[in-house]
Amino acid sequence: MPSLSQAVPLREVPARRRPIEPGMRLWDDVGLITFSLTAGSAFLLQTMHPAIGTVVAEHSVYKTDAIGRADRSIASVMTWIYGGQEGLAEGDRLRAMHAKLRSTDEQGVTYHALASNAWAWVPLTAPYSYVVGAKYFSREPYSDEEAEAFYQETVQLMRNLHVAEKEIPATYDEYLEKFDEVMNDTLVAHQTAYDYLATLRRIPPPPQLHPALRPLWRVGMHYPGKVQHFVTVGTTPDAARRKLGLKWSTTDEVALRALGWAVARAVPMLPERVRYFPIAFQARKANREQARLQRMLEHRPM
Repeated sequence: MPSLSQAVPLREVPARRRPIEPGMRLWDDVGLITFSLTAGSAFLLQTMHPAIGTVVAEHSVYKTDAIGRADRSIASVMTWIYGGQEGLAEGDRLRAMHAKLRSTDEQGVTYHALASNAWAWVPLTAPYSYVVGAKYFSREPYSDEEAEAFYQETVQLMRNLHVAEKEIPATYDEYLEKFDEVMNDTLVAHQTAYDYLATLRRIPPPPQLHPALRPLWRVGMHYPGKVQHFVTVGTTPDAARRKLGLKWSTTDEVALRALGWAVARAVPMLPERVRYFPIAFQARKANREQARLQRMLEHRPM
């Protein structure tokens, strides 16, 4: 009887984890500066998960250092997508960092940050947030085929982040079913979700900011905070808004669509250096330079 290695050569077994590559939809979409608009609803949905909400409430600094926390989160996500092998290492780092995080809620229920359903829910909010984000902030919403393609790339991302295979739906349609199931049966009106929304409305000054400058910070961040709060509520599913008791009117919807129309036309006109976050821009630039070098090597005099 042949050995396992003889029966199934290692080279024929696809790697479960592999870097996100240029040409993928994730490569083109995630690094855009509109990430800051589309990610709000994803994080709100995450905080509504009892395990995530409880762990975040105890261990996160988002209420005291919202800007620093956001910068670190964005840098981490950009590394997942644009970091190559470093993106896989970032998944390992996050897994190790969360391994010891346990928190107990007011009812005495203890939650572990690495519980498989909670760990999976974080990247599982991404397809929703990008599909709904494209609906508002892109000239063209995702077609069914594009949503499926984006989801399949997110499946690879989930594997890179060590999400258990049992938590990963096979298709986008199955994902939608799982998303609704978690929404209806698991998510709650967690206090952390309300705290997060309050933080969006009044973004706290960075701890290192001199006290004399904090009044200026509050004035300067008043409208950006209101806009981020407005977009987050508007792009959150109706079912989640109902659970949280958030109101959303027809007038609000018209205003969000008008804002989205403007963003969808303004962002593509920006230089790439401004249109993308720094890690994403540098990765895209390096990829083009590598491609140019490769062409030169292929056509060099021999």
